Amino acid sequence: MYLDIFLIAVMLISGLLAMVRGFMREVLSIAAWGAAAVATLYSYSRLLPYAKQYFNNDYVAMGATVGGVFLLTLIIVSALTVRISDRILDSRIGALDRTLGFLFGLARGLLIVVVAFIFFDWLVPVKSQPEAVRNARSRAVLQGTGQWLMSLLPEDPENTILKRFKKRPADEDPEAPAEQRSDAAPPARLVLVLGAGRAAESSR
Repeated sequence: MYLDIFLIAVMLISGLLAMVRGFMREVLSIAAWGAAAVATLYSYSRLLPYAKQYFNNDYVAMGATVGGVFLLTLIIVSALTVRISDRILDSRIGALDRTLGFLFGLARGLLIVVVAFIFFDWLVPVKSQPEAVRNARSRAVLQGTGQWLMSLLPEDPENTILKRFKKRPADEDPEAPAEQRSDAAPPARLVLVLGAGRAAESSR
């Protein structure tokens, strides 16, 4: 019972907040976070060498690079999205934008409760959970939605993210394998000359 009330309350609060802000502003705010994440992933390896010139600790340099790029991109994109969303709210489709924002807020509230329920169900065994949680009508909905969200994630999301930030050794010195191969194997012309010399000696 309490879980059902909590779910409805969170969804309504999220829906009302999204209705005030508008649908486009909510969507563009998420897009701003996504743009900041993408900018961080693609510019991290290029900006890290410059950060290491100012920070002796590699971890501090990594944190400064990631945090700086992410925050700077988020601030710039958010400033642009606010202007766009304000114009939409003041236009003729402002009422439609608020209605869609309310529906979006309901879905967002459901997602928030689902994520919280996933962590709660993972930390607390079913036998130790309160009876109000075990017998809640919304439990099946939260479990089903949570399983669907987990199926969308990669098998090891932590290592997948870390691999994006780690630089491959081959990328650091791409000419090294070619040099090793050239040192290990003689040139083709030298092989032909030696082979011709041996053939001439055997014919004599």
